[in-house]
Formats: sequence, C-alpha cells, structure tokens
Amino acid sequence: MNIRPIRNAKDYKAALRELSEYFDHEPEPGSEDGDRFEVLATLVEAYETRHFPIEVPDPVEAIRFRMEQGGLTVKDLVSSIGQPNRVYEVLNRKRGLTIEMIRNLHRNLGIPAESLIGT
Repeated sequence: MNIRPIRNAKDYKAALRELSEYFDHEPEPGSEDGDRFEVLATLVEAYETRHFPIEVPDPVEAIRFRMEQGGLTVKDLVSSIGQPNRVYEVLNRKRGLTIEMIRNLHRNLGIPAESLIGT
C-alpha cells in the first residue's frame, strides 16, 4: 500500500490530490483502492484536526447565527431566554446564559449546547 504519514504542507497537498481522484471514482470498500482511500482520508483528517482546529463559537455569536439563519427575532427567543429585555441583555453581553437558558436554546432552536457553553 505504501502510505506515509502526513508531516508537512507538501505531504498534505499530495494526499489531497490523491484523495480527489478517488472522489471522482469512489473505490469499492474492502478493495485495495478502497483501503487506500480510507487510510488516506483518516490521515488527512488527523492532519487537519491538528493543524486547522475549528474553535467553538462564542455563545452570543452562536445565537445570532441561528437568528440570522432562521430569520428569527428577539420575540422568537423569549420562550428560551425570558422577557425581551433579558434577551437584549444576553445579546449585548450584559447578562450571561444560565443553564436553563442553554437547555432551552438547545431544545427549542437546536443550537449545540457546546456552542452555548463557550470556553
């Protein structure tokens, strides 16, 4: 099979080129090409995780993104956060999210709890 670790940007680009060929003609799982495709995809994923980590979004930005995505208004957040003045306080970072608000936003709007907890 002759696959090497991805150690630098040059190795990464070469692996991406090779992988792109498999996307045009996906190999049969369990075949030699299928195994090579799977191993290369795993190596690329590991390299990207290590070198291009995706940071968890800010909780307020996660809420604003969902509002924009769904065309939601402050009124739509009342059932999850509380009265409109409380919603504005949260959106303007004057008040933090409580655990109950996080649960409600996750349940009612499908915002991932990890995004609402923040770091």
